[in-house]
Amino acid sequence: MKITKIEKKKRLYLIELDNDDSLYVTEDTIVRFMLSKDKVLDNDQLEDMKHFAQLSYGKNLALYFLSFQQRSNKQVADYLRKHEIEEHIIPDIITQLQEEQWIDDTKLADTYIRQNQLNGDKGPQVLKQKLLQKGIASHDIDPILSQTDFSQLAQKVSQKLFDKYQEKLPPKALKDKITQALLTKGFSYDLAKRSLNHLNFDQDNQEIEDLLDKELDKQYRKLSRKYDGYTLKQKLYQALYRKGYNSDDINCKLRNYL
Repeated sequence: MKITKIEKKKRLYLIELDNDDSLYVTEDTIVRFMLSKDKVLDNDQLEDMKHFAQLSYGKNLALYFLSFQQRSNKQVADYLRKHEIEEHIIPDIITQLQEEQWIDDTKLADTYIRQNQLNGDKGPQVLKQKLLQKGIASHDIDPILSQTDFSQLAQKVSQKLFDKYQEKLPPKALKDKITQALLTKGFSYDLAKRSLNHLNFDQDNQEIEDLLDKELDKQYRKLSRKYDGYTLKQKLYQALYRKGYNSDDINCKLRNYL
């Protein structure tokens, strides 16, 4: 087969053959196979050229994808599939990128966890889940997590939550709120509980009473639309008790309120 035309098309070259076949190749392919118009290729040379062209094009795509941020092996492979790189070529591209240290799942996991320690608010369980979603294996994640101390981060997150809700909730409800939030963010129950030891939950009686008054007004506006009499009183009691207020304080308020 003879090359009848070579035409540059943005980042690729269009190769046309005398058998009406055509394909796009990278500049690396042109150089490697010394392609030029009227050059004759046998079947083996053509197949080698096609393979290398796919490999070269796929690698260029991957490098473009990696130019924005670190990616996992799986993320790069999925990106190549999306751009229709042949499946049997993808492992070769991944291997080259690994050898040239463009991709490294262990380093990616380490960077991700370190960045979270500096600027994030996630505990180890959520971090692991997010890294697994990126296609990183547990054996690349677990050693890094086990060597990372999350106690200071848990304290920082708990302090932020404390500052946010301190003037809105009584001590018991505030503790429950912070604990549940830390669990949701992936911290262990033990670490969540220990982080509370660094916070001051003391509130004077007047502060608690003011909070109870506000919450009672709020719940009354909501529940009085549907209920009245004894049922309303029950619903108000249940709502306030769930918020963490003392049973005696609630009953006292309800006697004077209704």
